[in-house]
Amino acid sequence: MLSIFLLQVSDWALFFGRFHPVLVHLPIGFLLLAALLAIGKRFGKVSIGNATISLILLVSAISATIACGAGYLLSLGGGYDEEILDEHMWQGIGVAAFAWVAWAVQSDFIHKKLPVSRVVYLPALGLATILTMVAGHHGGSLTHGEGYLTAYTPEPFRGLAGMEPRREEITEIKPIANVQEAVVYQDIVQPMLSIHCTQCHNATKKKGDLRMDSFEYLIKGGENGPIFVAGKSEESEMLKRCLLPLEDDDHMPPKGKPQLSDNQLALLAWWIDQGAPIDKKVADLKADDKIKPALASLSEAPADSKAGGSQSTESPVLSLKVPEPDEKALASLKSLNLLVNPVASEQNFLEVSAVNAPEFSDSKVAVLTPLAEQIIWLKLGDTKITDAALSEIAKLKNLNKLHLEYTGVTDAGLKNLEELPYLEYLNLVGTKVTDAGLQGVANMKTIRNVFVWKTAVTDAGIAQLRQARPDLNVVTGLDEAAVAAFLQAGKGDSSQVAAKVKK
Repeated sequence: MLSIFLLQVSDWALFFGRFHPVLVHLPIGFLLLAALLAIGKRFGKVSIGNATISLILLVSAISATIACGAGYLLSLGGGYDEEILDEHMWQGIGVAAFAWVAWAVQSDFIHKKLPVSRVVYLPALGLATILTMVAGHHGGSLTHGEGYLTAYTPEPFRGLAGMEPRREEITEIKPIANVQEAVVYQDIVQPMLSIHCTQCHNATKKKGDLRMDSFEYLIKGGENGPIFVAGKSEESEMLKRCLLPLEDDDHMPPKGKPQLSDNQLALLAWWIDQGAPIDKKVADLKADDKIKPALASLSEAPADSKAGGSQSTESPVLSLKVPEPDEKALASLKSLNLLVNPVASEQNFLEVSAVNAPEFSDSKVAVLTPLAEQIIWLKLGDTKITDAALSEIAKLKNLNKLHLEYTGVTDAGLKNLEELPYLEYLNLVGTKVTDAGLQGVANMKTIRNVFVWKTAVTDAGIAQLRQARPDLNVVTGLDEAAVAAFLQAGKGDSSQVAAKVKK
């Protein structure tokens, strides 16, 4: 009956249940304290009254009982390995039970009734302490995955304990030498999921009853059904969750965890739109111009960019100190489905992306200006902005990178950007910019990388720009090496020159 009631008020159950990790530390601390005092008293190292120890044991027993209740409520949310959960539950109950026994036999009232009861005291306290440590181990396995405590056991102890060699963790997607021959799921999608998703969705930790550590489980979905619809990325829950505002409780990965980049989101959506195949190579699927940069980002950096060409220096804008962003201004951005992320820890600089707001237009650009000091990376590609928006964007005085690809921007609008003191990166792919617009680019004193393929610029215009600005890198082609370089230049260090330049 109680279970039915708790399930009916699951929000309340989970609310109180989530206090379990906080509450569980109380019995751990008090029981260990009681055990140490008991040992010290037995060997004459500590002088303490029975009343004090009884009080400590009483607090231990009460807090262990409350922690057991909260743990049960938390378990109603599901997503845990049932075998480990069951063991953890009974171990927790054992801790509470033996803590009560230890308190009872230690108290003077019970001792007067049963003089031999003190014989049970130390065994009960010892069992409660041991069960506390064992339950803690299983609690760590439930939260972080099986084997969490021993995952980093070093050699030679692993070998002596008969443990398997530690598996190498995937912390980054390794460069792919030949992207066209890469199997999309195995070489691109699964590594992304391993980095960003499987910590909470694996064999021993199944949040939402969902596993993402293999294709079979990915298809199966979780407690709410399938997480993607093959051929329809816009209807796929997996992608929808990733595109929610970072503060949204349903956003995945959760706030504080490594987030998927725009390129990774694009690749995930592309894979789903292509039918989510398990065995198809990149060359077997249709790749339009919009996905080619993301695909090229997976390849090894071009040899010439590795060799040096230009030197890598930190952008001057990163040395500035700016105040914390206004919360109301941030809320205004998020209300328009703009994604807002910090550029780096311990700094107040922001990246704003309209990847989830394709309807963003000139009439909405003014929402950016209250954060003129903080916004240094702005991604407005594939939106409905035109030249009219650039006069407002020019007020973002610390702007360092600007994506305007596939927008209505023309030569006239670029004049507004000439006085920006820190602008180093400008993406004009797929716009109506011509040779005349390149003159405005030449006047941008700090610009280092500009991308102009699929525009109306000519070879003569490129040659003239390079003559005026020999320090400027101009990317004009869509070959794989150039695009990979373009994405490298667009990452954290905007000063890196990683482009195949048309001379």
